[in-house]
Amino acid sequence: MKTAILHRTLLILLGSSLFWQSVLAQDTPDWSGVWGMQGGTIFDSATKTGEGGSTTPGVREHPPYNAEFEAIYLANLALRDAGVFPDPNSYCGIPTGFPRVMNLPDVYEFAVTDKQVWIISENGPNVMRIYTDGRAQPPAEDLWPTHTGNSIGHWEGDTLVFETLSLHSSESGNTIIDRTGLELSDAARMVTRMGINADGQMQAQMTIVDAKALTAPWVVTKQYRKLPEGTRVFDYACYFVCKRTYDRAHRTDGGVPDGARGTVSAQRIPRRRYLVRPNPVRRSWSQGTVLSRGGAYGNLLP
Repeated sequence: MKTAILHRTLLILLGSSLFWQSVLAQDTPDWSGVWGMQGGTIFDSATKTGEGGSTTPGVREHPPYNAEFEAIYLANLALRDAGVFPDPNSYCGIPTGFPRVMNLPDVYEFAVTDKQVWIISENGPNVMRIYTDGRAQPPAEDLWPTHTGNSIGHWEGDTLVFETLSLHSSESGNTIIDRTGLELSDAARMVTRMGINADGQMQAQMTIVDAKALTAPWVVTKQYRKLPEGTRVFDYACYFVCKRTYDRAHRTDGGVPDGARGTVSAQRIPRRRYLVRPNPVRRSWSQGTVLSRGGAYGNLLP
């Protein structure tokens, strides 16, 4: 008798567990598939002035910078116009970081579970984790700056709302926001609202607060279009793109050096602008100086 009661109790508990798992699964929005960012790699296109992309002289954005960071931005723009802006992304293998990870020309996947959401970009290595399991932000003594910071989120219907803090700052030399030279300080905190809008596009609205750099909250919205069903994502190592371009710049006969053949598809090279100069001289980004002869192997993103 006791065995039968225990058996029925276990079946009830199992059924209840499966029921709530089903409810949670139904409540989790479907963000499957492959997504591509709309527009170019200007981070804040709403405030852009000038014609062209992020590497075009004369193009800039207008965040609510204070006088100190406006001066820093103007200096970066001058370096950009001269083709010598020291972008950390030129060094292959360094994660893009947040919020720049939301501003890449390559495709994305968004992995949603009941406890975490992952933002995964083809341009790598970039994986951003957002915890939605009810935990709070860690105490200050348990945080240290990282490329994507620490993100804690929750769901408001089908909209993911998450706060990101403890990011690498531009002052440390580890991150910028785009190739015009936008910067933030180590005081930056961001709240992002992310979900699929009425047009079927993924929308991420980021509100950036930075007591050291900004005079007001800076709101930036990015949108992503879902690509056709069956689109695949292929990881790639930008090292081979860099090396092949660098090797070409050092050939006198116009050929492709041995060992470089087949390292990257022929279609990928013409789609990017490279600023490659022979004999690169590397100087300290953290000290505010420049790469006097271009990046280590050139700039990869448009």
